[in-house]
Amino acid sequence: MRAQWRATLFLREERPAARGWLIEVMKCVERVGAREFSLDDVYAFEGALSAVYPGNRNVRPKIRQQLQVLRDRGFLEFVGRGRYRVRFGG
Repeated sequence: MRAQWRATLFLREERPAARGWLIEVMKCVERVGAREFSLDDVYAFEGALSAVYPGNRNVRPKIRQQLQVLRDRGFLEFVGRGRYRVRFGG
């Protein structure tokens, strides 16, 4: 549990607007319910994210961007061909 908490400490460094998107995408990843998932799994939440951010007309690119940030921060691992793995948990 402590490792999971430490894995999210980078959120403190993000601007509030960026933090909001990261948290929303992290919630989508959590709702997928699998340690390994595809980009399409997260795209399934496009409607829900559009409802949270109605002014954003580029939700899919934003999802990809946030997954890249989560990868760069060590929260996710890019497995290849649109697949990701959560780096902690089991």
